[in-house]
Amino acid sequence: MNDWQVVEIEVDITADTLSVQQLEALLFVAERPLTRREIRDLTGADAETVDALLGDLEVSLRDRGIRLLAAGDRVQLATSPDAGRLIARYIGLDGVRLSQAALETLAIVAYRQPVTRSVIERIRGVDSDYVLRSLLHRRLVTEQGRADTPGRPILYATGFEFLERFGLTSLDELPVLDAEVAARLVEDVGEVTDLDG
Repeated sequence: MNDWQVVEIEVDITADTLSVQQLEALLFVAERPLTRREIRDLTGADAETVDALLGDLEVSLRDRGIRLLAAGDRVQLATSPDAGRLIARYIGLDGVRLSQAALETLAIVAYRQPVTRSVIERIRGVDSDYVLRSLLHRRLVTEQGRADTPGRPILYATGFEFLERFGLTSLDELPVLDAEVAARLVEDVGEVTDLDG
């Protein structure tokens, strides 16, 4: 009879040993988006190393079935737009159709985030409560805290679901707005939308 000995091997990941493959595996198994700080804390790597490896990972995934998405400080892996329909068919999701009102509201949130409902309504000129609730339900818009203004209204922003559904890897890929439209988005706001903790 053989006597098997169990040997535990502890792998010490440091800034010197962290690889693109390890970072990809970490993001693959993560059940939620990870912040760059969480990655640094888990790996012991410094901010510059994590940023460089995330950049390398983004480049290496460019022509593959998954993409690296970045929203602010958070990152996650998601299906590439080319594979989206096939995956949706596999998991039984129908394509999401958005009304004109939902598209208008989503565009305002995407370009002005974080933004309050009152700012959205001033820009659109109509009540947007129902549309915002619908976009929240579909996770295209998320609550990002509260404004540091009287009444402490909720601040809305886009989330990873928005990036994934529209085939973007970051908000930097949003199309440049026409000058007239951009002016309309910034005029007559008069409201501070700073996050409060």
